[in-house]
Amino acid sequence: MGPDPFLDPAGFAMITMPRMVLAAAAVLVGRRWPLAALVLLLPLGPWQFTEGFATVDLSWLLPRRNVKILPLLPTSPFIVWYAYLTGRRMTRAWPASAAFCLVTVVGVGVVLAWGGDLALWVSMTTALVGTYLVPYLLGLLRRRLLQQRRVARLSVEAQARLRERARIARDMHDSLGHDLALIAVRAAGLELVPGLGPAEVKAAGELRVAAADATERLRQIIGLLREEADAPPLTPADEDVAELVRRARDSGMTVDLDLIPGPVPGLARAVVQEGITNAAKHAPGAAVQVEVSPERVTVRNGPPRSRPTAQPGGLGLAGLRERVRLAGGTLTAGPMTERVSGGGFELAVTLPLEGEEDPRRSGGNGRPGARRSIHD
Repeated sequence: MGPDPFLDPAGFAMITMPRMVLAAAAVLVGRRWPLAALVLLLPLGPWQFTEGFATVDLSWLLPRRNVKILPLLPTSPFIVWYAYLTGRRMTRAWPASAAFCLVTVVGVGVVLAWGGDLALWVSMTTALVGTYLVPYLLGLLRRRLLQQRRVARLSVEAQARLRERARIARDMHDSLGHDLALIAVRAAGLELVPGLGPAEVKAAGELRVAAADATERLRQIIGLLREEADAPPLTPADEDVAELVRRARDSGMTVDLDLIPGPVPGLARAVVQEGITNAAKHAPGAAVQVEVSPERVTVRNGPPRSRPTAQPGGLGLAGLRERVRLAGGTLTAGPMTERVSGGGFELAVTLPLEGEEDPRRSGGNGRPGARRSIHD
């Protein structure tokens, strides 16, 4: 690194001490400002071309032998490290570009000062590339990879939040929409109670209309929260079909339940709730018939006895259709023929038995595709 401090104290003070001061300053500032450390170490750069990583013979081009490739000095590992940190930490490119131009000017000046021989130009160029440029590019690549990883992680977290919002939206639609529909049914029943005065009948009608309006506003809010690409959950709320039917009967609806012996499908409650809710909203006063078997759930309602207050186009059937699809079943929903059943609406879901393979996945003939419903 320089003269011996005991044999040549003056030379040590003039040459070695300034180098030690520069190295100490670079260490102090290098952790926070690696580019500043590179500039401080510029006088200690790879400008001595007597030792290198490799030696080549250029006699095929010019009479030059023993040309040093990638000159190495004791300070070269530190310069390489700070060049890597510069690419790793600096977000702006122009300071690094300016520093690299300064390093290039110093290298060119050193070569010209030593006579500008071709061997010196080769050594200086490999020194710039190997000591400064390559480590900087590796640090830049590392920073870009970490940024991509961070963006991917944030994207996954954002998708998880959207899925949670969609789940909450579906739960709100299933539970609150069902309860609001039952409130409208109770209000419609109050309108028909004999002995009520005009004011009470009007209040019951206003309550029924308000419940229908609240259902429509809920549907609009759910449309903002719902993400179409998300897969709906397969697990409904903890309430069995019998309890659901009992609550509908208590609200004034006429609901017949036929439970066929055997295991109840996991989606039975969701199907029955959607069918009863749609009947309450779109067919007020109609009788509802519910049939549940181990592999099929059907909800039928007759024609409405009064004018429906709800508007079509909700999200309930769309979400239920996706649940059924993920479970390997099929869903059909549409009006029944008036000649056969006197009109009305039918919601039917067919599900594979537990342990039974989905015929669509096994290559068998699947059931006909589901018909789109005219209402939710």
